[in-house]
Amino acid sequence: MYRSHVGERTFYAYLGAERHNLFCDEDFAELYCAGNGRPSVPPSLLCTALLLQTYERCSDQEAAERAAYDQRWKVALGTGEFERPFVKSTLQLFRAHLLCHEKGRLPFEASIAAAKKIGRLKADGKIRAALDTTAILGRGAVKDTYNLVGDGILSLIRLLARHSGKSIEHWAGERELSRYTATSLKGEVAIDWDDQQARQQLLEELVADARRVLQLARRARSRFAANSKDRTRLEKASAVLSQILLEDLETDEDGRVRIHKGTSGQRICSVHDPEMRHGRKSASVRFDGHKLAVAADVESQVLVAVDVLAGSAKDDEGSLELAQQAMANTGLELEAALGDCAYGTGPNRQRFAEAGVTLLAKVPVRPETGLFSKDEFAIDLDAQSCRCPAGEVTRHLVSAGASKNAAGERMPLKAFQFSATQCGPCALRERCFTKNQHGRLVRLNPYEALHQAARQWQRGDEFAVFRKQRQVVEHRLARMVQLGIRQARYVGREKTLLQALMVAAVANLTLIGGQVLGSRLPTITTTALMALGAALTVAVAVRATMFPTTGNPGWRVRLPILARLRMAGSRPDL
Repeated sequence: MYRSHVGERTFYAYLGAERHNLFCDEDFAELYCAGNGRPSVPPSLLCTALLLQTYERCSDQEAAERAAYDQRWKVALGTGEFERPFVKSTLQLFRAHLLCHEKGRLPFEASIAAAKKIGRLKADGKIRAALDTTAILGRGAVKDTYNLVGDGILSLIRLLARHSGKSIEHWAGERELSRYTATSLKGEVAIDWDDQQARQQLLEELVADARRVLQLARRARSRFAANSKDRTRLEKASAVLSQILLEDLETDEDGRVRIHKGTSGQRICSVHDPEMRHGRKSASVRFDGHKLAVAADVESQVLVAVDVLAGSAKDDEGSLELAQQAMANTGLELEAALGDCAYGTGPNRQRFAEAGVTLLAKVPVRPETGLFSKDEFAIDLDAQSCRCPAGEVTRHLVSAGASKNAAGERMPLKAFQFSATQCGPCALRERCFTKNQHGRLVRLNPYEALHQAARQWQRGDEFAVFRKQRQVVEHRLARMVQLGIRQARYVGREKTLLQALMVAAVANLTLIGGQVLGSRLPTITTTALMALGAALTVAVAVRATMFPTTGNPGWRVRLPILARLRMAGSRPDL
């Protein structure tokens, strides 16, 4: 009864009309026990509530309150005016069930099915999927080495104190570890941080305490069964602290402990979320967290695949699996996967070629050196020859060292060598190589044939179409960021993936909802709106002549109706 009040062309009205087609309770049957237990809140209703929560970016408590008091949510959920459908803990338990039973992809897959049902996503044939990544800031607190070691010690203190039946403060006080239970470790030690000797002494004390707590944890683990939860928790906390000591600290020639110089991408940067990693989207942009990878159909703009990678992962990591996921989710064959320069590495092109999937990605431009680049040499791999810009040809291949592929295998490198006889009298010599060389050396990439094919495609007319189509995934990523994917709501990569799937589902459904609701309502053309506006203008003029409106604020308020109608002609969503 409130749908017209809420708005016929809103996301709430769309969910209210289509929620039964998106989800049904039978889809979640394995989450529940049919033989016993109390009656549950319908899982289809809770799944719809998760979509609304994602759409409005609210907390679990606020979601429960909006479901009870917000008319828009009641329209979307189909609940009564005075009904309170669920409480906060019910929503949290349902989300946990989705994770445990691996049902988190169901809302996302339902959004793809809805796109196919209305014809926005084709039902058969081939699609092109554009791939891209963006940063997700992690939920855990990122700290320096001193606080990181302190947090690792505190996490073990909590577990050991609980197993002993004592409070954390009491257990830590008995073992002279009270400073780790304080509000701030650095505030508790109160040293002069400009004094290098004081910092060194504190670091050695932290390492000694960490090793002592690890030893206590090893003794405590022996008292639990192999697969018990208590033993597993102790093992995980011990592994995190041990990894921090291994990655952040080293021993110098004098046997003293010091902080390791440099930062590894695999470094644990937060004890509270050990799966967070240091990542980069460019040389100047660094983040701490995870990396979101998505694939979008370039024709329909529907997101067809979602994954969450480690923050330190390269953009092309898992790209083949993402493309294969797009095919599995849509049931359609993939004509091509479109990516930026980061996806065009030789090993990644090789993986796609071996899987029989076409990868279209730009080859990076070589840096300017002031000399002829490799692109200005005509390399014929079939004839095993190389022609320089001056027209000289060589077939002399020499060894040029070796490189390692992603699997760590050694790959020998080759290069075409121009002799001093060819290069000595050449007029272009100064533009080709430096004075300390006797002849130009043109190195061959282990994936030279794949790069040559990509450069040839880049010079064709299809490249302009590719650049335009690839922009689709950037727009869809911007929509996901608008829905809150830039900041992780939960700890851990698995829970962050569930958040990403919900955001992708909402991004798809809002896209579909606009099309569905637009087709249900009568369309008023711009001409009709202008004719109506002209008629109202005449009516206003007649009314003003016959009945003066001086001092009548109510009549003056209605005068901007023509401007509103013009706006409605250009904004059909109003």
